Amino acid sequence: MQGSANLNLMIKAARRAGKSLVKDFREVENLQVSTKGPGDFVSKADREAERLIKEDLMGARPTYGWLGEETGGEDGADPTRRWIVDPLDGTTNFLHGMPHWAISIALEHKGEIVSAVVYDPAKDEMFWAEKGAGAWLNDNRRLRVSGRRSMAEAVFATGVPFGAKKTLPAMLADLARLMPACAGVRRWGAASLDLAYVAAGRFDGYWERELQPWDIAAGLLLVKEAGGLVGPVREGDDILGRGAVLCANEPLFEGFGKIIRNA
Repeated sequence: MQGSANLNLMIKAARRAGKSLVKDFREVENLQVSTKGPGDFVSKADREAERLIKEDLMGARPTYGWLGEETGGEDGADPTRRWIVDPLDGTTNFLHGMPHWAISIALEHKGEIVSAVVYDPAKDEMFWAEKGAGAWLNDNRRLRVSGRRSMAEAVFATGVPFGAKKTLPAMLADLARLMPACAGVRRWGAASLDLAYVAAGRFDGYWERELQPWDIAAGLLLVKEAGGLVGPVREGDDILGRGAVLCANEPLFEGFGKIIRNA
């Protein structure tokens, strides 16, 4: 595995936090859990993972900014660089004993994601990418988006709004238009892994609304570096700012986008 010093730091931090999360995952019934809102839980394990990641990243790069799901944002002495971290994407899966959750770490430079790590500790799959250097899985497997060209053969991923989220009607309308045109839709509950799976060709595309920057920052770079196309759900929107994204391989992107955008 050859990458920049920053990327290697990100991978090391993800593995360290992953060991802590796996230990807690084995004892999930004993976790101390508090509720932030319906369907949106934060656990002792979640907070500890972010503490470990922050300790590693900010300890090595103390001038960088920080944006974490649990600890919020901090400006750095270097205004051009910022870590964007989700220490446990798929918390609800984690708390229900389902082994589909991940650590997501992105490095932003001058408003652009330049390095990305999405680590699935339960399966020991490390997805990583750097701008201009491709997307990879573990030590040496190059990632490419799928080569499917027909919507009828394509499988897409998404997230279904829960709790107090407002976009359920839009999602149901999306499904009504998309399902007759494709081979299926999956809802697995971890946006970072949905994007990583698009990069790996496991899903042919993905879309979702009401996301946070830490949910998707790393995954967006994975898809781009694997040859996929990424855009906002509403044309012209800022993806990280609005939190609504769609992506697919190049042959499917236009048709998929028209269906989701109802164009």
